[in-house]
Amino acid sequence: MANQPQNLLEVADCLLRIEVELRRLDCWSAEYPSEEALQSTQPFAVDTLEFTEWLQFIFLERMKVLVENDRPLPSVSGMAPMAEEHFRGREEGIGRQLIRELELMDRLLSGG
Repeated sequence: MANQPQNLLEVADCLLRIEVELRRLDCWSAEYPSEEALQSTQPFAVDTLEFTEWLQFIFLERMKVLVENDRPLPSVSGMAPMAEEHFRGREEGIGRQLIRELELMDRLLSGG
């Protein structure tokens, strides 16, 4: 976890837009997953959570803590392809804006 993005505000804004888009897609859950589900060691917790649950309960929560405490951010990110796979086969355009936001976050974190 190195190469902090130059502009933490951009990362924070992108986190907010990801949350807004999850809510707009009705993928925001008021029900917290079990502690066991959150302890998955698989990438994106694919064995215990839906991708959108991973975004909400693991990615967004951890990233908000890092940003708020001015901690180093991950230097590699590849969420957009996972989102594309998650939304594949659904109604045309569903998830497209979320994928765009995740593409931006991938670029921000990867320094590109």
